[in-house]
Amino acid sequence: MKRIAVALSLAALVALPVGDAGAWGSSGHRMVGIAAIRALPDDLPAFLRTAEAAAEVGELSREPDRWKGAGRTHDRDRDTAHFIDLTDDGHAMTAAGPHIEALPELRSEYERMLTEAGLDVDDAGYLPYALLDGYQQLVRDFSYWRVLNAVEGRETDPGRRAWYREDRERREALILRDIGVLSHYVGDAAQPLHLSVHYNGWGDYPNPEGFTISRQFHGMVDSWPYNRIDLDEISAAMGPARPCASPCDIRLRTPAYILEGLAEVVPLYRLEKSGELAAAGSESEAFMTRRLAAGAAELRDLIAAAWSDSAGVRVGWPQISVADVESGAVDPWDSLFGTD
Repeated sequence: MKRIAVALSLAALVALPVGDAGAWGSSGHRMVGIAAIRALPDDLPAFLRTAEAAAEVGELSREPDRWKGAGRTHDRDRDTAHFIDLTDDGHAMTAAGPHIEALPELRSEYERMLTEAGLDVDDAGYLPYALLDGYQQLVRDFSYWRVLNAVEGRETDPGRRAWYREDRERREALILRDIGVLSHYVGDAAQPLHLSVHYNGWGDYPNPEGFTISRQFHGMVDSWPYNRIDLDEISAAMGPARPCASPCDIRLRTPAYILEGLAEVVPLYRLEKSGELAAAGSESEAFMTRRLAAGAAELRDLIAAAWSDSAGVRVGWPQISVADVESGAVDPWDSLFGTD
């Protein structure tokens, strides 16, 4: 498939194993995660707003790239999560493909639409669904943390209280892991070449500005020296919080975020045409800093939105309301520990 060919060309360019190739390299993905955690609002749980948590999320932000190479079944299902190839006006692959603002709720429906248009999801990618999935998982994580944190402090039975503490600690580890995975895909969606049919050279499309058609272009961007960017520069470039109404309509927010990244495809090609990209000069450094900051800001805001949304859901089995547990109206033991 064409994206595997990109990975191979990148490997040849920078002498790295195919599985190590990624949108921002290790440094960029790491900085997106760290900067986002450092910028979280004060109303989020204290365990998440620590230097240790920021460092952990930064490392875990690299995981989806490190998964690569596990085997054909594993890789074919996951590799296409890193991108979506959109036309300049936002359709998947061609004008016949679904528009980014009109994607169906389910990935299976998206794949059916692609098939009916004569397209292949392995070529088109499904990055929006990786973002939706990651967000919904984080809401779930936070909802369980809320009930565990609430009941742990008031439980009088020593055995139950110990289990609540242990389960809360497990959930905190899962939250950091799941934020790291979400961070990776949010970072991918900040990289313009992960959003465009012009993902590796302009291709066979109208090209009035004479942009490069080199099949080494994606590799040039992936191997740009992101470690020269200071983390504080990314933090300073992050925009103010853009809250999502609660409940957050993640199916509207995700396409909007992707379209913002798609709009940066032409500016990125202009950097290559001017020679600035190869020189890794101040203009390309400013561009990369802005894009990494856009990813960090979006991740920060999605974490905050997931925390807010988690207060209004139900968990466990039989299901119980998070709000009822937090208020003390419901004892969650049977629903959380289980009675079977």
